[in-house]
Amino acid sequence: MTENPKDKNIDTAKNLANDLKKAALDYHALPVPGKLSVTPTKPCATQAELALAYTPGVAEPVRAIVKDPAAAYQYTNKGNLVAVVSNGSAVLGLGNTGALSSKPVLEGKAVLFKHFADVDVYDIEIDASSNQELIDTVAHIAPTFGGINLEDIKAPDCFVIEKALKERLDIPVFHDDQHGTAVIISAGLLNALELQGKNIENAQIVCLGAGAAGLSTMDLFLALGAKKENLLMVDSKGVIHDQRDDLNEYKQPFARKTDKRTLAEAMQGADVFIGVAAGHLVNQGMVASLADKPIIFALSNPDPEISPELAHQVRSDLIMATGRSDYPNQVNNVLCFPFIFRGALDVCAHTINQPMLLAAVEALRSLTHVPVPQEVLDAYGLHELEFGPGYIIPKPLDPRLIKYLPVAIGLAAADSGVARTKGGCAALLG
Repeated sequence: MTENPKDKNIDTAKNLANDLKKAALDYHALPVPGKLSVTPTKPCATQAELALAYTPGVAEPVRAIVKDPAAAYQYTNKGNLVAVVSNGSAVLGLGNTGALSSKPVLEGKAVLFKHFADVDVYDIEIDASSNQELIDTVAHIAPTFGGINLEDIKAPDCFVIEKALKERLDIPVFHDDQHGTAVIISAGLLNALELQGKNIENAQIVCLGAGAAGLSTMDLFLALGAKKENLLMVDSKGVIHDQRDDLNEYKQPFARKTDKRTLAEAMQGADVFIGVAAGHLVNQGMVASLADKPIIFALSNPDPEISPELAHQVRSDLIMATGRSDYPNQVNNVLCFPFIFRGALDVCAHTINQPMLLAAVEALRSLTHVPVPQEVLDAYGLHELEFGPGYIIPKPLDPRLIKYLPVAIGLAAADSGVARTKGGCAALLG
């Protein structure tokens, strides 16, 4: 009996999935459980060092902080410490899996903070029964930290939580699923529009997905010059138009007066498609209906809204990005959040504001135009890489990111009046 090639492909896919599952579980379990540990930064091997680390010596920085709270930035780790916080209500693409199950993700985020920007992190999983309980908990523990990174919190709760914490706290509060995603998409889009001979002011843009990422990205597009009348957002019920009576306060500003009701209708003649919804929602007919020289950002993971292979089959004039590392133009938040916090912490910023986000967009956009160093080519096994349809945003392992972005963000914080100092938090004490 002849073996069915389709059955063989299915078996191969299952074996690869099983191998990845085992490797992932082993990675997290061995040689010790988890991905983080706490390492002292001061010696404590003698009686004299013990007396300095704890009693009686520790009383001196306590007195200094009582006298001047800014002294905490000199005598403790506050100035380089971020809390990554989640209630587990929107973990990856798995949904509301709960606070405890979000811990591997938050530990992973901590690893990225440390690896890419030398920012220390405590992961904080909060089993909160309401938004207010989560807000109060974070506010109560905030004195420990120099910044708060919200993670994997469902929309629209994430908007409510972030707004409330920004109003209560004098340290940066940042929801990466909103603003980090928006920054990376915006930087890539500006470069793609340049290559296609278009501009954001006139581009007709369709966004599939009206959650945290989609809404924040459209807000940032507007700040970059996009016209609201050129934006069409699509959620699970279709086009967001002005006749709908089921829109929350966050979607309402994007309600357009239009006869278009479906995703297929929305994509007809559009210059740009942004997908932050779910895999396999776009077909080749929709791609074919886009304007000349279109741009597609199909960012759902692991399955994009449409695969690059299918999209390129019907459009040879296309520039495309995904959220995957195995295709060109990966939209990866690690390009953004470590460096935004590094820049904010370095100037002891009160908040992360829109000028800082725009500075991050411009730094990423412009870095892509600079010749790529050999070490980046080596890291990705490439012979060459230069600005063009296959390279519209920097690679995550580009070592220049830590040099470009924090400086741009820190300067933007200072220029916009939210930096306590230009010389680092310790400079607060002169």
